[in-house]
Amino acid sequence: MVKIAPSILAADFGKLDEEVRSVEKAGADLLHIDVMDGHFVPNITVGVPIVASIKGKTSLPLDVHLMVSSPERFIKAFAEAGSDYLTVHVEIRSRLGKLIDAIHKLGVKAGLSINPETSVVRLEPFLKEIDIALLMSVEPGFGGQVFIPEVIYKIRELREKIERKNLTTSIEVDGGVNKETAGELISAGADILVAGTAIFGRKNRRGAIKALRGK
Repeated sequence: MVKIAPSILAADFGKLDEEVRSVEKAGADLLHIDVMDGHFVPNITVGVPIVASIKGKTSLPLDVHLMVSSPERFIKAFAEAGSDYLTVHVEIRSRLGKLIDAIHKLGVKAGLSINPETSVVRLEPFLKEIDIALLMSVEPGFGGQVFIPEVIYKIRELREKIERKNLTTSIEVDGGVNKETAGELISAGADILVAGTAIFGRKNRRGAIKALRGK
């Protein structure tokens, strides 16, 4: 069954504890936390203290997406704050193999993400090492954007590569995910759907999560 990861980017930060508890009770599988530095993407969001605070309020695994220029400077702090997954971008200039290894040595699962214009070929050399391959289906930086449908072809291509290599790498999709797009994403081979407004923008969050699962 597909896993649902509500993105706190769409939550009400004035009552974040309550927001986190609400999606946990509603049946979420993970909690997605976007960390932006204002350099890699044109926005600034949360840091280590917020991740540590959330960790103390939920039993959900924390899926931390580092949209930052130099993630090697921060992975230890985010791991110690309670991240269960740390995902970095292939577009950064860091040595990715070394970075993935460093994340695993911290006892955290590692992910690699690609922006909409980046080919899945960039992920292929690392598929054996990573736990999650995250495909952005909007331009990273801000929530509430319109879904880029070309990502469907990328999911299918990536799924074929993973199955051909007999790997267990999960495919995660982030951006513009809602009940209208979720079914096609799941059919294409997505394992984890990140959704912000489609969950936090609804009063009935249990119903919203069920709708994303196609139930």
